[in-house]
Amino acid sequence: MLGEEMIDESITAPMAAVALPNADPAIVAAEARLRAAQPSGDVEMLDQLIADELLFTGPDGQLPSKADDLTAHRSGVVRFRAHEPEELRIRKVGPDVAIAALRARLSVEVNGQLFGGTYRYTRVWTRVDGGAWRVAAGHVSRVGD
Repeated sequence: MLGEEMIDESITAPMAAVALPNADPAIVAAEARLRAAQPSGDVEMLDQLIADELLFTGPDGQLPSKADDLTAHRSGVVRFRAHEPEELRIRKVGPDVAIAALRARLSVEVNGQLFGGTYRYTRVWTRVDGGAWRVAAGHVSRVGD
């Protein structure tokens, strides 16, 4: 299980700095771990943070599975080159469901082609029986720079 208490403050600090007041610290930490895992291609961490039954819509409208996402990171087809969070809003829906809306400046290489700009992620974080928080659903789209 991912322990929020074990995460390095240098990883959480950038996300905490852009979180709106009263943001749930466990979700801020989960978003920070996800942010750290993407550029480093840490497939093991991504595997822990993403629910097996992920339902996520990419910026192209496609619905990649968790396996698709992990394969893209493992193979290097997707490489995050920069990930600068600008604003994080979190809304707890219940003790085991939270919705996060993150605006970030990204630079991502996909199949050798570089894409960049400002993007907004909406993620649904869930946990079962008080376990680790995992992304169960989400969407990302480009927004005005």
